[in-house]
Amino acid sequence: MTAGLVAGLACGALVLQYVLLLRAAPDGAALATIRFFSYFTILGNTLVALACITVAHGRDMAWMARPRALGAVALYIAIVGFVYVTVLRPLWQPQGAQWLADAALHYAVPLAYVGWWAWAVPHRRLSWTDLAWWLPFPLAYLAWALWRGSWAGEYPYPFIDVGALGIGTVLRNALSVTAVFIAFGALLVWLDRRWPQRGNMRPG
Repeated sequence: MTAGLVAGLACGALVLQYVLLLRAAPDGAALATIRFFSYFTILGNTLVALACITVAHGRDMAWMARPRALGAVALYIAIVGFVYVTVLRPLWQPQGAQWLADAALHYAVPLAYVGWWAWAVPHRRLSWTDLAWWLPFPLAYLAWALWRGSWAGEYPYPFIDVGALGIGTVLRNALSVTAVFIAFGALLVWLDRRWPQRGNMRPG
C-alpha cells in the first residue's frame, strides 16, 4: 500500500465522520467542529493524512516525513485502535454510515498506516529519546479534553468524564493510558531498531 492510498483512506473517513457529526449537531457547525477535533481519534487520523500526503508529494525532507514524526503517528494511531477495541467498542453499536466511518477510523486506517510504516518506511532511524518527544502531544490533548469538558459539560471519552467518575478515577485512568503510550512507544522503537533498514517509501 502506498502513502497516497493511506492518505486517501484517512481523508475519506474523516470527511464522512465530519458530515455525520454536522448532520446530528444540535448547536451549529462551529461548536460541532470544535467537538469533532476534540476526539483523539480524529487527531490521530488527521496526522495520518498529513504524514502520508507529505510523503505522497515526495517531500521526504519535510518535518512530517522524518522518522521521528512518522513513528509518532504510528504510535498515536495504534493507540486509537487499541483503546477502541479494548475499552470503547462494547459501549455502542453504530449502524449504517456511522458504522462505516467508525470502522474506517478505528480499524482500517490504523491497520493501513501501521502496515505501511512497518513495510515502506526506512527503519533503524529511531532512538529511545524519541519517546520523550512523543508524549507531550497526548498529554496536551488530555489537558485540553479535561479543560473543555469542565466548561462544555461533555467529555469525548467516558473514562475521562470527571462529572461521572470524579477527578481521582479520571487521573488514575489517565495514568493507565499514559503507561500504555509508553509501552507501545517502547515497543515501536524496539521493533524499528530490529527491522530491516531499507524501506520503500513510495509516493502515489
